[in-house]
Amino acid sequence: MTMTNVRSLKVLHRSQAALCLILLTLGAGCASNKPAAPKEYSFFPVAPDEPRIQYLMSFGSEADLGGNNKFNAFVVGREKLHRPIWKPYGIAATPGKLYVVDTMPANISISDLAKGKLRYIRPAGDGAMKVPVNVAVAKDGTTYVTDTKRGQVIIYNAAGKYIGVIGEKGKDKPCGIALDADRIYLTDLTNHCAQVYSQATRELLLTLPTDPTNDESRLYQPTNIAVDREGRIYVSDTGGFAVQVYDAQGKHLRKIGELGLTPGSFALPKGIGVDREQRLYVADASTGVIQLFDREGRLLMFFGSPSGSQAGGTYLPAGLAVDYDNVSRFERYVAPGYGIEYLIYVTNQAGPNKVSVYGFLKKK
Repeated sequence: MTMTNVRSLKVLHRSQAALCLILLTLGAGCASNKPAAPKEYSFFPVAPDEPRIQYLMSFGSEADLGGNNKFNAFVVGREKLHRPIWKPYGIAATPGKLYVVDTMPANISISDLAKGKLRYIRPAGDGAMKVPVNVAVAKDGTTYVTDTKRGQVIIYNAAGKYIGVIGEKGKDKPCGIALDADRIYLTDLTNHCAQVYSQATRELLLTLPTDPTNDESRLYQPTNIAVDREGRIYVSDTGGFAVQVYDAQGKHLRKIGELGLTPGSFALPKGIGVDREQRLYVADASTGVIQLFDREGRLLMFFGSPSGSQAGGTYLPAGLAVDYDNVSRFERYVAPGYGIEYLIYVTNQAGPNKVSVYGFLKKK
């Protein structure tokens, strides 16, 4: 071998070492002959029971969504944007996007799942939020936000511009919100009721319960609300330690749960959601679990764990949403041999996992 070849090899080795050092600095590491460790998956219920739900991933900032390119930031010298979520409550999904209410900075974060980017709705003036809690988004992008301090529902267009309100300041205290094709469903903490409005006219159509003196259907501290494909209305009654269910005309159908710490009961029920088979999900902020019931109110299973003691654990869970539109965005996290029927999002008001994503599994 000539001296020229030796010098060339030394230069090549130095270049490889320098590249490896850069990759290590960026957290990418160098290639290794060691095989990658097998990926661990978090299922509910745990083995030996057949898994029905899998914890997929969590995020608390734009960086967790994969929108920041560390290599480009290193080479170009630009400071990467963190864009965190601080104390989330309500959550809503549309195709390609997740809307999260962040109560601490009083804004709405909108996550673009395709680009891995996050932006905020944080208007000033008449459209400013004070204590936003829950959010719902119509098909045209109109965004409805309940604000318990303003005592109103604030309405923004698809571009995030303020366009109006529902309610008078000091009269109501809206908390939960849900939409269907032509109605707006709200919970009202001040008046201990749920209200149904027309989307087109914002006219009040119905107040629940229709008989507030009936102990079985009464609402004490209604926080969250959901509606299924048949128009049934589900109200999470935090102060009543139950979920109340009404039909589309307001007739009381059933009460699910009671005060307790055993499966099927509640200590602090908050976020709720319903899938297409009328299975009901209820997040309990006190016990730190999400319980799943069938359409008749019978307990099927529960998932999550207090204080995040395992992967997929929860930290003061508050908001919940069921989503069929963005399944493909999370399929890469699914265990081999399974697919996802739909997604379940849970917001956590404490801990690092501000938004946790779960998949309802189906076998391939």
